[in-house]
Amino acid sequence: MSTVVALARAQAFAAGRAQPIATVRHLHVHDRPFVLIPLAMAGEANAPLAAMLGTTPGAPRLLVVSQPRNRDERFAFAASLAAHLVPYLTSFAGESEAVAVDRGRDVRHRFVDAPQVWVPNTGGADFLRLFGRSTRFRRVDGDHPVPPSVPLLGRWLTFLAGAAEMPGSALLLTAVQALGLHWATGQSGAEDNHLGSLLAWIESGATAAREAERGPVAGPATDPHFDNHVLAPLIAQSDPALPSVLHDLLLPTWERMWRSLDLLRALPPGDRVASRWDSDRDTYSAYVRHLLEDGAPQPRRDGAVAAAARLQRLENAAARYAVQRAFDDPLVMAEYRLAGVAFGGVVTLANPDRVDDSGKRSVLRPRIMVATTETVRVEAGATLTSPARPAQKAKVISVTRTATGYDVLLELSGGMGRKLVAEPGSVPAVGERLLLTTLSEAYRPGASFPDPSETPWTHGGPPSPEPSAE
Repeated sequence: MSTVVALARAQAFAAGRAQPIATVRHLHVHDRPFVLIPLAMAGEANAPLAAMLGTTPGAPRLLVVSQPRNRDERFAFAASLAAHLVPYLTSFAGESEAVAVDRGRDVRHRFVDAPQVWVPNTGGADFLRLFGRSTRFRRVDGDHPVPPSVPLLGRWLTFLAGAAEMPGSALLLTAVQALGLHWATGQSGAEDNHLGSLLAWIESGATAAREAERGPVAGPATDPHFDNHVLAPLIAQSDPALPSVLHDLLLPTWERMWRSLDLLRALPPGDRVASRWDSDRDTYSAYVRHLLEDGAPQPRRDGAVAAAARLQRLENAAARYAVQRAFDDPLVMAEYRLAGVAFGGVVTLANPDRVDDSGKRSVLRPRIMVATTETVRVEAGATLTSPARPAQKAKVISVTRTATGYDVLLELSGGMGRKLVAEPGSVPAVGERLLLTTLSEAYRPGASFPDPSETPWTHGGPPSPEPSAE
């Protein structure tokens, strides 16, 4: 937990009301999202009991499994879920656009939009991941066949669950994580996983949150008291009232999901949210092509090389996402300013026409002086960037202590054009307020991984040769 978030939590506890920890929205909210509230039977491994779903607040659809332990009913539920979810997911695989790649030397195509699925909490996302794993390998012929839509649903759910692990992705989102990214409450992180309580902290305050805690859970697990005194008799007696009871149980969470989306939509999107959604559209387009060309299910587990490559992608995405959030939001950047790796100041001197001719050819290298009253923990030789000019690098020439703070002398490169005269506005002018940080959005090249056949036998490669007998 960062210092800023810890302070906001303390203020929320004192005020009895959630406090904002973001000035902009850090995720894409779709105009037509698919809301899915799964409910599982307690004590059974990933046994679906019900699901409330749809794309319209006033028209929820309820799917119910009257006997969750019955295999046929469980796969009938999967087929019903596929009948609603898969058409939504594939409805965006229509109009496409050309995107320039390789500095304009080539083009690729992606769909102009992509789907977005919302679940209440991380338990809901885990349910979809496990349900995808249990359905994507099912056979449509032979013994115990299932409808063809069932393994297709499993592959889509596995795709969404994998995308949700990528920091910054917005293809599968949880309401509690999305709200927690923008508001801090006065309760614990575990309590924040209750959507009703978290939303009440934001909308009304701590008193309403205590009332919400006594209300229905957001799934996928049910309340033990409900299981023992309400659900168990209904299932045992195959009571036709079961759908009505489950509808009343899930409806408050359904309404809270849409109120959460309205709260998030009210925030202005961050500048870099659109670029992350572009990446999601790329991911979605690539998977649609995979289904059309091959359609093979995802493997049960990654090989050593594939796992290492995925881990690196996740690490790079996490670092990039943290930088983008800080560049978009002053409240997020404040944490880095407290740590001394970012500081704000005023340009007091500027030499925009300075040219460095010490090398083989002359290059434009303007210098500026930035005066700051904040703590500066960077040394000469460090490279800084500014969110206002992310393509420009600022090399620290010197840091001088003053009576009021520090004077930082910087040499600029990049983002000024290709001539020996800087383009207008590309060099900060005297009097301009500037934020500088060691954070950077610069591209991080991927590591080189060996072919799986070239790894040791312990990592999936060929077995080591046996020693010759002599």
